[in-house]
Amino acid sequence: MDEFIKLVSHPLRFRFFLFLKLPAAFLAGVRLKLVSPHRAEATVRFQHWTKNPFRSTYFACLGMAAEMSTGILAMAHLYKRNPAISMLVTRIESNFYKKAIGITTFTCDQGHALLQAIDKTAATGEAVELVVTSIGRNEEGLEVARFQITWSFKRKA
Repeated sequence: MDEFIKLVSHPLRFRFFLFLKLPAAFLAGVRLKLVSPHRAEATVRFQHWTKNPFRSTYFACLGMAAEMSTGILAMAHLYKRNPAISMLVTRIESNFYKKAIGITTFTCDQGHALLQAIDKTAATGEAVELVVTSIGRNEEGLEVARFQITWSFKRKA
């Protein structure tokens, strides 16, 4: 896990990963602010590529940063894991409270719950679903949006 965190914490390597695997997130400027075994923060900035006609960050760009804050934790726990386990988003729900302007930071602190779900999948071979929350806050610390992302984990054949 530490090896994975070191890889994604390097800004150029992370941007290269986004460019290759998630080009929309690359163009939107999604960045990792913090990654640890139990917590991750991803940011997205209000800019030309992320704006909507209402002069705020487009909801899909907010969703990319929210998903990144949860998915990077799962990826960290799955890195070089044996047996291999796949991950997939099966549902997303969101609530929006304020206009997202400036930098919005999404935080997920459910790394332990993700690890437990992954361990259960590895032990039983059964698919496991887990709802994980990512909270987006503006630069003043006010909640802008809240995403509930359902991840499904399944052992690869």
